[in-house]
Amino acid sequence: MNSMFRALRVRNYRLWVTGALVSNIGTWMQRVAQDWLVLTVLTNNSGTAAGIVTGLQFLPIVFLGPYAGLLGDRVNKRKLLLVTQTCMGFCALLLGILVVTGSVQLWHVYVLALLLGVASAFDAPSRQAFVSEVVGKEDVPNAVALNSASFNLARLAGPGVAGLVIALVGTGPAFLINAASFAAVILSLWRMRAHELVPTVHVPRAKGQIREGLVYIRQRPDLLMIMVLVFVVGTFGMNFQITNALMATTVFHLGPGEYGLLGSVMAVGTLVAALLAARRKTMRMLYIVGGALAFGVTVAIAAFMPSFALYALALIPVGLASLTFMNACNTTVQLTTDAAMRGRVLAVYMVVLQGGTPIGAPLVGWIATEFGARWSLGLGAVVAVLAALIALVMMNRRNNVRLRDQFRSMRPSFMVQGLHRTAG
Repeated sequence: MNSMFRALRVRNYRLWVTGALVSNIGTWMQRVAQDWLVLTVLTNNSGTAAGIVTGLQFLPIVFLGPYAGLLGDRVNKRKLLLVTQTCMGFCALLLGILVVTGSVQLWHVYVLALLLGVASAFDAPSRQAFVSEVVGKEDVPNAVALNSASFNLARLAGPGVAGLVIALVGTGPAFLINAASFAAVILSLWRMRAHELVPTVHVPRAKGQIREGLVYIRQRPDLLMIMVLVFVVGTFGMNFQITNALMATTVFHLGPGEYGLLGSVMAVGTLVAALLAARRKTMRMLYIVGGALAFGVTVAIAAFMPSFALYALALIPVGLASLTFMNACNTTVQLTTDAAMRGRVLAVYMVVLQGGTPIGAPLVGWIATEFGARWSLGLGAVVAVLAALIALVMMNRRNNVRLRDQFRSMRPSFMVQGLHRTAG
């Protein structure tokens, strides 16, 4: 099989990625529908309200993430995912029923976003770590990249379909479609051959295990750098649910179809990045730092685009840079972490990735409301560029490499394994 798709030779992974594709299409539909519901039905284009909803959805992982990761190290991940996916589907179903019946209020959206966040907090670290149990360590980089490709194929289809559904029949059916889509990933988990999985040894219950995971990360400079970059870039830069909605409505004065189109266009870039990543067999720290830097620059360019068409086109390189950065971070964390620690480390990773959203989303929404959507994009761009440059300088000092040489050649000494050795 072509090296780009080598993980698909594993039957269980084919089931997993197919179910995830269907479910992710529904998830992207819900994201678009939820923002549109809050901005245009329940409020008068309140970026603050949209930011609060997004923040509430990601708030639980801040408090539950470390325990959720430990739970993933202790129990059967496949069974845990069956429970979490069912709970997330129920939240979507309830919101859809409230909207279709005309009973929905803003506080309903707040509460259900919070409940969805609780289920997602337990789902995310185990879902990330489960990949290595499905395909084995040698195919983890390819499987992670194909997961990203699947996610972004859904991102191509989901927002556009959501915009069409909202324009034709309203937001309620979009939530109901998402609820039904969870059946695909639940079915894929049920149909997996358990004897073909490569489960990690379950960690026995003991005191101080969460602290043990934090100490492990603290002793790894490479992981610490990734965590800081992910937190900064994710918190202030990756709030496109809000910024794209406000750019579409308040800057270009367009409707749900055009808003959905922005998500699909951005997914062109992320899909290309995912396919390029699928060809790589190793991962370099330069992809992480360079991806963050490129993300900041491309977002800054997008913020200045004078028309909807040019803004949409500018989102393609934004998507390419963002996915290159995120995929490199995810793959590096999985490949360089001890198996017994993987759930806890990935939980911390998800906490710093999503846990900043309760801070960043309301702030970005408030800036967009008070000063304009372009300013909210500018904030993310500046923060990402500064964080990437600081990380690059620190990485070069640790490896005794000049900045000029860093850009001249992507030498093997910049590979993650090399940085990992400095942490030992």
